Amino acid sequence: MSNESATSRTRRVLVAEDETLIRLDIVETLTDAGYEVVAEAANGEEAIRLADEYEPDLCVMDVKMPVLDGITAAERIIDAHGCAVVMLTAFSQTELVERAGAAGAMAYVVKPFTPAELIPAIEIAMSRHDEIRSLEAEISDLQERFETRKRVDRAKGLLMEQMGLSEPEAFRWLQKTSMNRRLTMREVADAVIEQIGGAKGAKKES
Repeated sequence: MSNESATSRTRRVLVAEDETLIRLDIVETLTDAGYEVVAEAANGEEAIRLADEYEPDLCVMDVKMPVLDGITAAERIIDAHGCAVVMLTAFSQTELVERAGAAGAMAYVVKPFTPAELIPAIEIAMSRHDEIRSLEAEISDLQERFETRKRVDRAKGLLMEQMGLSEPEAFRWLQKTSMNRRLTMREVADAVIEQIGGAKGAKKES
């Protein structure tokens, strides 16, 4: 079996958007990009019910929806299924973006958007989601997991800055180094922070 078919198998998407034409556009964009749209919802409550039924890998969800808003629905879906979430909003206020992030959304897109804006946001969300799943598989203790995620994020930022890597590339570098050197992700992240972060600190002082 090819990698491509394995990837497409995992990309099962629930689209929740109360405006029918926008929802149809999203479904068409996702289908053209190789995702499998398994369910469509017109409100937050329906989105939760369909997520329970279909257990998607990703939810693309509008912030403002009738019956139950998208952020509350996203919180409940993430708690129950741990899937990746991309929020859609016509409101670019900081407060809504922060609420979406606190709910566990991995990315957001401001309407009106084009396929060229939606698909990269989805790819980022899936990539971040895979990172978290990978870390959770490595670490069972909740506090340890939280601390490791913080260190890995810091190390990724330093690698992106110093080596010109993208976020997924930086994570893969950490993962590969972890496997090659038989170290935990946290040990590798700590070493990166000490070496690159320490060198940056020394430069500032001099």
